[in-house]
Amino acid sequence: MEKPRPIIILKKKGGHGGHHGGAWKVAYADFVTAMMALFIVLWLLNTSKQVQEAVGGYFKDPTGTSKKVGSSMAGTGENFTLTRDNMPKLKEQLQKAIRQMSDFEKLKSHIEMTVTAEGLRIELSESASGTFFDSGSAKMKPDGLELLATLAKELGDLPNRISIEGHTDSQPYAPSANYSNWELSADRANAARRVMQTSGLGSGQVTQVRGFADQRLRKPDAPLDPSNRRISLIVQYIVKNDDDATPPATGTSATGPDATHEKSPEK
Repeated sequence: MEKPRPIIILKKKGGHGGHHGGAWKVAYADFVTAMMALFIVLWLLNTSKQVQEAVGGYFKDPTGTSKKVGSSMAGTGENFTLTRDNMPKLKEQLQKAIRQMSDFEKLKSHIEMTVTAEGLRIELSESASGTFFDSGSAKMKPDGLELLATLAKELGDLPNRISIEGHTDSQPYAPSANYSNWELSADRANAARRVMQTSGLGSGQVTQVRGFADQRLRKPDAPLDPSNRRISLIVQYIVKNDDDATPPATGTSATGPDATHEKSPEK
């Protein structure tokens, strides 16, 4: 007779599972990377066009030598090469800076910014009592000093070149004065250049200092109007792939900027 087979009972002891390895770390790292990429994309969607072009240009050319993207100046943050497409952006940036000035309410009617064929033209026009300069003189008043210093700090971070113009009204000097509106307009433009270059504008940014006397009146039908007396700053466009162009000659004045000259009615 066959013997019965023994019954074998297997009992498993409860307890913590075995070690699962580091697979979860890989999955977690993938998740964090994906989230970082998502936030970068969301950030780029809310930045300016200049920033998007600069970031895209970096990935296309990390060395930055094959194409010009952004500014060639180091440490300028969001200040990029300004062309016809983004010059209005600079206008907004300058207007925002000027609004922070203590005397903005008094000066705002004498500041005008226009995007022209030359670039961004900033016009600082005089009042009857003289807003920026003393009458008949190239000596600048405190309001003019503060305004030009504010503009210089903003424009000094850009690679764009600057032209500075001086304009007068049609009121002539006394016949005995060895001085005319030509000298006055050039001296005032040169005074503006000195203030801006000592307040943050690059030494090589100013390429022209021009005095036009009364040849480009703001109001031709009112040649004696105070607004014809003005300083104009032109932030010139940058033409891509045209770095080798020779800068225009810089005009200068032959007379001292702070001298006051005899003149018939107010200038």
